[in-house]
Amino acid sequence: MSGAEAIDAAAHVARGIEERGAAPAAAAGCACRVGSPPLPPTPTDTPWSVGAMSAWVRDVGDKTSLYFDLASVTKPMTAVAAVRAGIEPSTPLGALLDEARGTASEGIPLELFLAHRAGLAGHRALYAPLVRGERVDVPAALHEAAGARREDALGDARLLGAAGFEPVYSDLGYALAGEAIARAIGARDAGEAIGRLVLEPLGIADQAGTIRDLAVRGIAGPFAPTEDVPWRGGLVSGAVHDENAWALTGLGGSGHAGIFGTIAAVLTFGTAVLDGLAGRGVFGDRGPDSLAWLVRPRPGGTLRAGFDGKSEEGSSAGVRLGPNAFGHLGFTGTSLWLDPDAAIVVALLTNRVCPSREHRAIREERPHAHDSLFDRAVLLRKT
Repeated sequence: MSGAEAIDAAAHVARGIEERGAAPAAAAGCACRVGSPPLPPTPTDTPWSVGAMSAWVRDVGDKTSLYFDLASVTKPMTAVAAVRAGIEPSTPLGALLDEARGTASEGIPLELFLAHRAGLAGHRALYAPLVRGERVDVPAALHEAAGARREDALGDARLLGAAGFEPVYSDLGYALAGEAIARAIGARDAGEAIGRLVLEPLGIADQAGTIRDLAVRGIAGPFAPTEDVPWRGGLVSGAVHDENAWALTGLGGSGHAGIFGTIAAVLTFGTAVLDGLAGRGVFGDRGPDSLAWLVRPRPGGTLRAGFDGKSEEGSSAGVRLGPNAFGHLGFTGTSLWLDPDAAIVVALLTNRVCPSREHRAIREERPHAHDSLFDRAVLLRKT
């Protein structure tokens, strides 16, 4: 398969998402490391072939420069930013974030927030004042998030083992972790921290970032619209879809959502993570162990730190990616999966929440798209 054929294949995947009514816009891409796996770590970079990368937009056609709201695909970037900031995983949240002091979250290590094992509830409507037309008190909202403990997680944090509480996926934990990382490096918010620590070193800060930071670079889209939200004035476009991220950071970025990106940027990030785990590239400058704690399996489920592992059955990753694959989904209809054994990265970006979050057809389409992209990457490697 030639590079042009691979790109056509990716366009076919993206068009199929739209044609089957799963989303009005989609971008699909894959990348494979050159050579046959397994590829042992070496002091020099091993090149990647990004042979399938295209976007399809209803009434527009191909438009590879389209920026998607990555939603929770922001979370892996937040976790990598924590590593790049040099923060020890065992650092208590309260040592970084004043608003956590006096709450049950004060003494819990940052690592457990990134691994969804800090005992927090999954969600709180921190944005509720905005619905009433009132201002959000951000410090008070962060304090509320830090105090949002589950009933099964009210024990003494000092007695926690390394595994933490039972895992429960929590946006609140990432909102707190992202703000803590920002404070640690003097950034305005998690979005700026991700920009400085992750996107700029990768050379993709003009292809991914917060709306605010992209605007500073003279980039005003095009952005795939998301949901029609009456209290926000209608169709959301050029602003983060997640309500809590909007309330906490506006046109900036929170730890759980707020980064927008093109398909090329997401693939670049994914390949950099796999390189970093092998001690290569930008993320490998501190050795192969620096990112290892983010992706290691943890007890109690598939959730890791910044990533999710592949479920044994019914995984949204599809069936082609291997059992050691890891990645993340985003509420807006985005996904990124990395297979370290096959040295393959696949990504699918959509705006499935447009015009309503009740539109869930992407759930059926997503695994097939990931499988198709994986197959394209395998064929590309053989050419």
